[in-house]
This record gives sequence, C-alpha cells and structure tokens, in this order.
Amino acid sequence: MEQEILKLQTPRLILRPLIPADAEAFFAYRSLPEVALFQGWEPQNLQEATDFLVKNASVVPYESDAWIQLAVCLPGDELIGDVGVHFYYDGQQVEFGYTLSPAFQGFGYAREALKSLLDYFLLSRGMHRAFASVDPDNARSIRLLESLGFRKEAHHISSYLASDGWHDDAAYALLAEEWQKRTASEVKS
Repeated sequence: MEQEILKLQTPRLILRPLIPADAEAFFAYRSLPEVALFQGWEPQNLQEATDFLVKNASVVPYESDAWIQLAVCLPGDELIGDVGVHFYYDGQQVEFGYTLSPAFQGFGYAREALKSLLDYFLLSRGMHRAFASVDPDNARSIRLLESLGFRKEAHHISSYLASDGWHDDAAYALLAEEWQKRTASEVKS
C-alpha cells in the first residue's frame, strides 16, 4: 500500500500519517490562537479534530489533488506537529504546509521534516517541483522556506479568505533540479 511509503524517519523525527488516535494532541496545538493565526483551518473542538483525522486516514496518497496530513513525531511517537502534503493534479508537483506546536518551534524540527520530504519527493520519487503557500506576514515560515532554497514566485493580494477576512498569499517553489544541485553541493562541503 502506498501509504506505508509515507512513513519517513530523520535523525530526530518520525513522519507518518496522522490517525484518529492523535486527535487530543493534534487538537491541543492546532486550537491555539498563535498556531491558528496562519492556518487555513482551525478545529473548533475535539470532535471536529477527530473527524478531520478519520477523513485523513482514508486519503489515498498520490491521487490527483489529494491532501494528506503527516504527523511529525519525536522518536517515542510524541506528536509535535504535522505536515500537509498535497499531490498536485499533474502527478509531478507536491505542495507542503506545516504546523508545529509552539513548544517545539525554533529547534529546527520543521526544517528537518521538510528536508526529508524534499529528498523523498524530489530525489527518490522524481517529482518535478515542490511549492508552498504562505501568508506574507509569516516571517518565520518564509525564512524556513528560503533556508531550504525555495524562491518567491508570486504575491497575491487579498486572495485568501480565512475566518477573520481576506489575506494576501505568497507562493514559494523549488524545482527538483535546484534541490539536486543544493544537496550535491552540501555533500561536497
């Protein structure tokens, strides 16, 4: 089954599909105002979070336009965040979104998780391009993307409707060939 392939391990993390058993920990950080600030969806209660994870467990990865949320866990399976993976309709592009509990921000976990996903999708699976959509006011997220080699491709004005109104949206992307060159130069140094 393809979903088994989406279990990745880094030196400090395990990435695996989020499941209904993760609901309490998922809800605990996803419902925090400081986390919800830059998110397109915020669970209003534990049942809504559970329903989201039940639906997530049935997603078939790699299908056109499918989104799956992967748990970002410490080695003891402690859930510290999640990464959304969107399989673009053409089968050659992948979009990422990421959320970490504030208690685990600033330690390089998001960078480690995204680097692992870039290696997997752009190098191992041979996909063409990775991209992310980010609120231009989310400076930490933009720094993360730029540190991995993503470049800003667009800034859309008042194009994203969130619960508190319209927001700007910035598009960042990275081609597989750019990631290959970057990782090859890191190996040489």
